[in-house]
Amino acid sequence: MTESSRSARPDHPIHEALVRRWSPSAFSSRSVPAGDLRSIFEAARWAPSSYNEQPWRYLVATRETPERYEQILKCLVDANQAWAKSAPVLAIGCVHLKFSRNGRPNGVALHDLGAASSYLTFEATARGLFVHQMAGILPDRVRLQFGVPEDYQPVTGLAIGYLADPQDVPADLRARDAAPRERNALSTFVFEGGWGTPSSFV
Repeated sequence: MTESSRSARPDHPIHEALVRRWSPSAFSSRSVPAGDLRSIFEAARWAPSSYNEQPWRYLVATRETPERYEQILKCLVDANQAWAKSAPVLAIGCVHLKFSRNGRPNGVALHDLGAASSYLTFEATARGLFVHQMAGILPDRVRLQFGVPEDYQPVTGLAIGYLADPQDVPADLRARDAAPRERNALSTFVFEGGWGTPSSFV
């Protein structure tokens, strides 16, 4: 299995970085240069957000700081620890649940964290890196380990690094990584005039 064999096969033209993006389970131990990490999180910094709230926060560790890396690794569920332990960079995405401007609940905070992580992923892909986002984290452990304030919510984990030989992961993960990449057709989620009615341009 090669990187190109995992590329998306879109029905319509999209940016090359989006074609190449996917979420592998096999990561090389090769370190990610600090300059690339700065640029990856700089991309997240420029994501759009409601009222420019920028509610995202990332807890990050690299293999260069083993104790901090282990802290984050242990905040992943066991199934994710099994493969993510090979990635040179781990992160936890957290979100501020209230608007700083007035203390009211921010109903789109999760949306904005997703946008930031998408920007991060796009920049990483453009630099030859891969990002595997995961829902399988232990939020209470994150909160305890890192002193996350009550009005912030740990939401997702991210493994960041370079692609490795898929033979380096267990057989079940190799099968998952090799499975055909499928997406719903535009007509199933782009509507016009009424719910479930495909838009005229799709």
